[in-house]
Amino acid sequence: MTTPHRNLADRVIHVIDWTAATFVGIVAADIFISVLLRKFFNTSIPDSYDFGRLLLGVLIFWGIAATSYRGGHITVDLVWSNAGLRFKRFIDVFATLVLLFVVTVQTIMLFDKVRGTYNDNVQTFDLNLPTWPMFALAWAGDVSAVVLIALRAWRLVFSPELLEDQPESRRTQ
Repeated sequence: MTTPHRNLADRVIHVIDWTAATFVGIVAADIFISVLLRKFFNTSIPDSYDFGRLLLGVLIFWGIAATSYRGGHITVDLVWSNAGLRFKRFIDVFATLVLLFVVTVQTIMLFDKVRGTYNDNVQTFDLNLPTWPMFALAWAGDVSAVVLIALRAWRLVFSPELLEDQPESRRTQ
């Protein structure tokens, strides 16, 4: 049985996953096209390096959002694997809350970077385009990570059955 809250939450998760995947495609296309132009036509896309660098940053923060909810990040399960079911659940909740705190602080600090880049009018080298929109896009990925980690923590505490399609949640049941 699905509730409207779960459907909305699942739609948000789906959109964030697709956004992260879209940035993977954009970064890959930027690199591929840049290499082709440089190799076969002895030319390059103006600001290709700046765009690639900024897009990679955006991709990283949106990737943090996608992997944090899914539990796809690197973990060490030495203590967890030898614990009982109740302690495993405690470890999962505690680790998720620590991750939520760390990513929330990171998000606040990244907003300062966005504001600083905007106020300092930092621009790309060739086209003199402002870079703050890319920083803001990365920040939006970090905000998405906070939302998804908070949703994961909520589900771990109150509705762990909603996480049963996740590999790591099968461990806690």
